[in-house]
Amino acid sequence: MKSDGLHIDDRWILSLRGKKNDIDPLKPYGWIVEKERTRSGLIEDTGIIFLTNRECPFHCLMCDLWKNTTDKSAEPGNIPAQIKYALEQMPGDIRNIKLYNSGSFFDNKAIPKEDYREIAGLLAGMKTVIVESHPFFIGENCLEFDEMLIPELDVAIGLETVCPDVTSILNKRMTAEDFSVSVKFLRANAINARAFILLKPPLLDENEGIYWAEESLRYAFGCGVECCTIIPVRAGNGAMEELQDKGLFTPPDIKSLERVLEYGIGLKAGRVFADTWDLKLFSRCHKCFDQRIARINNMNLYQSLYPETGCDCN
Repeated sequence: MKSDGLHIDDRWILSLRGKKNDIDPLKPYGWIVEKERTRSGLIEDTGIIFLTNRECPFHCLMCDLWKNTTDKSAEPGNIPAQIKYALEQMPGDIRNIKLYNSGSFFDNKAIPKEDYREIAGLLAGMKTVIVESHPFFIGENCLEFDEMLIPELDVAIGLETVCPDVTSILNKRMTAEDFSVSVKFLRANAINARAFILLKPPLLDENEGIYWAEESLRYAFGCGVECCTIIPVRAGNGAMEELQDKGLFTPPDIKSLERVLEYGIGLKAGRVFADTWDLKLFSRCHKCFDQRIARINNMNLYQSLYPETGCDCN
């Protein structure tokens, strides 16, 4: 696919948005518990808290996380209150936690630095704390927070793709080199790094989507990350629907997700997970959907290849 001179910037992306959801700044907008294979090889419950805070300053083309953000920075104390609330709802044996804040944890306008110590105290009984960040914010704040933590810190970064044609239109304001520099900084300071990889962003057909997702996995592991999550790209934020209408984007097939997951596990370079949120969006065949979901879940948990479904849609 070609962009045909389409100019993508903040103004264009923002002009296509709908309204934000009504949210409470004193409560996370969601929380879940899921099984995940940890670094040790154990399969353990991992809590995920979706924090309510200020919208990310980077208006990425494919992002829909702005829907649950505020226009103002969180007041000091709000984020610890949200974490405490979510932890009280979760089972008491949770020992791994992800704090996802629809942006960058180390952005002072999202998570006030004065809250770091209280957050660290709330999470003292955890084994691992996973946060997300744009490379722009990875620096001294990251080291300060890590110094306060008892658990191990993992920082997840959206590499997204190493396809140069796609990188230029994502409006993410980072390069593959920025990603590499950030991972090296984290590893030099004994902090683990993760990567988010997009499957079939705009401008790519199905085969190109698979190819560039696989190349992006190779690049991320080569930089030193320990874990990658593959995220199939979906519509839902206004901009992606516009590109879909122009023939510049179509969602990937669930079979492509299986293939890239197989490839990543086969690299044996680190853990590789497929994002399983709402995968029905990517299924073209109702007969084998449940089998495919089970297969993906098993590969996620056991990091081993499982037999393909016998469906005639293969």
